[in-house]
Amino acid sequence: MKNIVIKLLASLMLFAFAFSANAAASEHATTEQQVSSTHKEENYQSKPFSEMITGFLESTGIVALVNPREDEMSATGQPMSDFHKGLGRVIMILVTFLLFWLAIAKGFEPLLLLPIAFGGLLANIPVAGIAGDHGFLGVIYQMGLSNEMFPIIIFMGVGAMTDFGPLLSNPKTALLGGAAQFGIFGTLVGAVALSQASLVDFTLQQASAISIIGGADGPTSIFIATKLAPELLGAIAVASYSYMAMVPIIQPPIMKALTSEAERKIKMSTLRHVSRLEKLIFPILVLVLAILVLPESTPLIGAFMFGNFLKESGVVERLNDTLQNALINITTIFLGLGVGSKLAADQFLVPETMFIMVLGIVAFSVGTAAGVLMAKIMNLFPGHKINPLIGSAGVSAVPMAARVSNKVGMEYDRTNMLLMHAMGPNVAGVIGSAVAAGVLISLFQ
Repeated sequence: MKNIVIKLLASLMLFAFAFSANAAASEHATTEQQVSSTHKEENYQSKPFSEMITGFLESTGIVALVNPREDEMSATGQPMSDFHKGLGRVIMILVTFLLFWLAIAKGFEPLLLLPIAFGGLLANIPVAGIAGDHGFLGVIYQMGLSNEMFPIIIFMGVGAMTDFGPLLSNPKTALLGGAAQFGIFGTLVGAVALSQASLVDFTLQQASAISIIGGADGPTSIFIATKLAPELLGAIAVASYSYMAMVPIIQPPIMKALTSEAERKIKMSTLRHVSRLEKLIFPILVLVLAILVLPESTPLIGAFMFGNFLKESGVVERLNDTLQNALINITTIFLGLGVGSKLAADQFLVPETMFIMVLGIVAFSVGTAAGVLMAKIMNLFPGHKINPLIGSAGVSAVPMAARVSNKVGMEYDRTNMLLMHAMGPNVAGVIGSAVAAGVLISLFQ
């Protein structure tokens, strides 16, 4: 009994000690919280209301444009000049509004221009850093443009939408697609000559990547820039897709200047029927030739022929429908926003980008002219006459260039439908630009 009483007393003493220790700790914590709360209240109360309003105003976009913040960095992590932070951004925002107008009011390839323009608008918002590494435009750019993924997917979708029937029914139109690639190699020579004259400072690899803009093929331009000149990827992508969207503005004056009214009215003969077997064999044959002769071009040509083979097989309509619609539409949205992210003032309003834009328009114009002139040369030989207007479709802006050829032709004869005839050189141009990219990569990588 005595031992039990002693144990009970010991337990009570331990309980009392623990309780007092917890109470002391609780009181100490409460005191600390009260002190901390008092400090917070003092800090809060020590900040005048006018200072809070001033801080808010300094965080607005208006102040950031008028009086740029010194600590703001570009999307590449480099310091920005006051011009690029202020007036440069205003200029680029006005440029995006111009692109909106061209897309909506004039109907110039809104599928491309609207995402690109809106991406450019977002990229020029001050302070937010939307086009930076951690901004959502920067993430889009890294996940699909810098690693070539978006161009490959686009080529799959374009392949699924392409009909090689016009080309197979009139194979000589492939020469028009080949001639249009002269713009690529001609501009390469011109860019190198300018570098030798110390007017620009582009390496041979950079000049090669810039020259591919002459093919009016955005995915191919991104693909080769990633390989040869990743530092110019943004500027090349912007130039290429901008000129693709501007096909209805750029090409018609060149086409009309190089042709007579009689040539524009030439009616081409009806296309022969192309069998399903021919359409199945053709993509496999082109891919095999690319593998044997120019493996560097097979990522693009392989994706293009894969999409077309699914279409022509006729047994995977769900996959074909996905490639033609959902997948290419989603990719176009992301690709447009990613390209638009490079319309930021500090990346676009620089001498290098201006030179790339100039060389790009020269390349595109030369490619258009070369296709038209090739058709005129072909008409000197016996055989069915070719309307030179379809030669401009040799650039690989599918199907924009073919539609422009048809539109210009119908301006002079409403019954002269050139669309299907123009699709021959148009799809040949897609293959030609991919082959040209493979040649340049093989030579200069």
